[in-house]
Amino acid sequence: MLRRPRRNRKNEIVRKLVQENDLSVNDFIYPLFVSSEVKDKEEIVSMHGIYRYSPQILLWEIEDCMKLGLNAFALFPHISDNKKDNEASESWNENGLYLSTIKMIKEKFPECVIVSDVAMDPYSNFGHDGVVENEEILNDVTLEILARMALAQAQAGTDIVAPSDMMDGRIGYIRKKLDEHGYTNVLILAYTAKYASGFYGPFRDALNSVPKFGDKKTYQMNPANSREALVELQLDIDEGADIVMVKPALSYLDIISLFRKNCNIPIAAYNVSGEYAMVKAAGQKNWIDEKRVRDEILLSIKRSGADVILSYFAKEWALDIVRM
Repeated sequence: MLRRPRRNRKNEIVRKLVQENDLSVNDFIYPLFVSSEVKDKEEIVSMHGIYRYSPQILLWEIEDCMKLGLNAFALFPHISDNKKDNEASESWNENGLYLSTIKMIKEKFPECVIVSDVAMDPYSNFGHDGVVENEEILNDVTLEILARMALAQAQAGTDIVAPSDMMDGRIGYIRKKLDEHGYTNVLILAYTAKYASGFYGPFRDALNSVPKFGDKKTYQMNPANSREALVELQLDIDEGADIVMVKPALSYLDIISLFRKNCNIPIAAYNVSGEYAMVKAAGQKNWIDEKRVRDEILLSIKRSGADVILSYFAKEWALDIVRM
């Protein structure tokens, strides 16, 4: 046999020499939860090892992460129910939890990158991503609220706004609003192909943002569809997205690969809460080698074409690298 592929696998050094994909701390954005309801931190029951933090304790967590080389963070708010309404008005309260936390982080760590969540559901009394009228999610009315939210986040100091709502036209609307107010250097990370997935359960527990009626299938994508993702991709690029994202990651590696073949801008993938929780639960039962499975999943996301990975595994992965 002239070709023996096993020669390239003969030992660890050779395998590393010919390895096609690798991970580094520079690939990760670490999702963090800030809460007005906790004094220090509290573990999210369905996400072992992940916490809701008070703003002050969150600063310490960010400092720990930055010592490991993790410098980009996606921030999500846990808001008390009495501050929720159908217009998400708390989202642009400059003295509220979310915006004041962004300001505090950027004052303490100006060099870190904050990715802020542009979505109504954490602030909505209905738990939906848009304005509700007669149990219908209103697209165009919602756009102005999302743009106002994004502008408030930019004013607070965020580096990247990340619209996760899946309303039609929101990327262009937000880009126009930011540019009109001089925030031309604020990036937009678009949740371009966000599927109506069953993998979001633990995240909604973390934010207490479960929809009060129905589901999100009228605006999030059908898991059966892939060609439709290309429609969303072209729209978001045309409207000014700087980074496009696929969410969830693990069951949608084909969509990440499809994006890689059809665009030349950076692609992010969200390794979501349900994917994390399954690995943690199976690892606790000793049904799997947890770290090995974790690394295999993260590598598969990178191999499929993602440049950026949002993952709850980011800190523990970075810790393991430091310990090696």
